Amino acid sequence: MVTLIIGKKGSGKTKKLINLANEAVESSDGNVVVIEKGSKLTYDVTHKARLLDTEQYAINGYDAFFGFLSGLCAGNYDITDVLVDSTLKIGGQDFTALSDFIEKVNLLAVKSETKFTFLISADEKDLPESLDAISVKI
Repeated sequence: MVTLIIGKKGSGKTKKLINLANEAVESSDGNVVVIEKGSKLTYDVTHKARLLDTEQYAINGYDAFFGFLSGLCAGNYDITDVLVDSTLKIGGQDFTALSDFIEKVNLLAVKSETKFTFLISADEKDLPESLDAISVKI
């Protein structure tokens, strides 16, 4: 399952992600992974979650990002939740590429039985209609 949390900058998306991550750790029988660009969540997300900084792995663009997510799922069968902050900073501002990326991640989510949550800092009206079915408004 893929969930998008969409809202403009400063609308509380990251606080929601932190709460979701901490709740997932408490309810999960496996591992919870939080992905960000930079290391600003170090003290907000519980130490029981795996915190990954995409800058340490030189991930830029949606193809590299999808490969990274696929590798995580392939190498760790017990990941139950993946939560991503700053999706557009990692993948880029191309909303068509974002839509294609989300479609591929949705297939990955089904095959790996992993829940993915992405934060999208944008106005909902700017995003492709294909993302409407899986978005959560803030």
